[in-house]
Amino acid sequence: MTGVDIKELPLTADAAARSEHYAEVINAIQLALEGESDWVAVMATVACLLHQAFEYYHWTGFFQAGPPGADTLVIGPYQGHMGCLRIAYARGVCGAAARTRATQLVPDVSRFPGYIACASSTRSEVVVPVVEEGSGRLMAVLDIDSDHPAAFTEVDAKHLEELCAWLGRQGYRS
Repeated sequence: MTGVDIKELPLTADAAARSEHYAEVINAIQLALEGESDWVAVMATVACLLHQAFEYYHWTGFFQAGPPGADTLVIGPYQGHMGCLRIAYARGVCGAAARTRATQLVPDVSRFPGYIACASSTRSEVVVPVVEEGSGRLMAVLDIDSDHPAAFTEVDAKHLEELCAWLGRQGYRS
């Protein structure tokens, strides 16, 4: 599938508009990925479609889980400025999501202990783990940054968690 055209949602959208927009975007992602089995192609498509669909997303991408026992994330497909290449599980918002297997919703990154400033303009961040259903293996984390403070809400987190859970159920091999 090509030519997905989704309008960009502004930061000022209310919870109902955000929720409706996420439903539309996630549906478009699922349709675009129908029949795709390559994990890199999947991550690239998800990052691209999400990044284009939300005005307040300024960096959108994946950090893949490194080799077993390495406790390191490695940059994957993304949209935006150059990201950090590797992140230890012990550091930053992405590391916390990988370590705890829990979503990190951070309204003010300057107040997050051990925050890694890959871009000095980032003000808020949401990171959601992608965990393979059945094995519980961490596949990646979906990292989204914004140059706006408190850009992400529980609505964003909920829908991104649903998307990442769906990715974890698809049997993609990382």
